[in-house]
Amino acid sequence: MANESFIGKEETPIVPPTQDEKTLALISHVLAIFIPFFAPLIIYLVKKDESSFIAAHSRESLNFQITLVIVYIICIITLIGWLLIWPIYILSVLLCILATIRASEGKLYRYPFTIRFIK
Repeated sequence: MANESFIGKEETPIVPPTQDEKTLALISHVLAIFIPFFAPLIIYLVKKDESSFIAAHSRESLNFQITLVIVYIICIITLIGWLLIWPIYILSVLLCILATIRASEGKLYRYPFTIRFIK
């Protein structure tokens, strides 16, 4: 069952994840706050074939980070964008925390406003 809103979409996976899968999925979101782009990319490349749960979370985190890079570039180019950098950063941290919570609960999470480059 999917729950969709402006803060993202969550759903329960068909196969319940193990505790290790939850932990790695959680790490892919938390590390993205401190090491954007590279942390979810490494987790995705290493674990994508081993666990669909980890692959889904790390792929979603990676797509969100790529989208943020594009948004930050647009903000830097435009004058009014400079005013939006901090609010966008705060929103991205809050969404990463929400995704971390969903991963720890064993749910799949989809970030809002994300371009899905990696499917």
